[in-house]
Amino acid sequence: MVGWLTVACAADLTFDLKIVAGKLPEAMRLVRVKRGDTVKLRWTSDRPTVLHLHGYDIECRVEPGAVAEMSFVARATGRFPVEEHKPDAKGGHSHGDGALVHVEVLP
Repeated sequence: MVGWLTVACAADLTFDLKIVAGKLPEAMRLVRVKRGDTVKLRWTSDRPTVLHLHGYDIECRVEPGAVAEMSFVARATGRFPVEEHKPDAKGGHSHGDGALVHVEVLP
């Protein structure tokens, strides 16, 4: 009898995310991938913004009329928010009105 070997193949996944008036459409607010996948989040926005993917500590600046990309290999599992960073009066930053999207990395 021959046993079967299950091999998990990592995928190269690209998600195009369009921010309009500071929000994403409801259907784009959850990105689900598996550990080991190579992930590209391609961002466009109708206004300048800075985005931060928590847990992976990736930040990118998005300018109107251009595509900005966050690329990473999904090594850490869990649910990670992408939030807008806004400058604050102390020279640091604050977060926007909650997560624009959550990235879920499944085992």
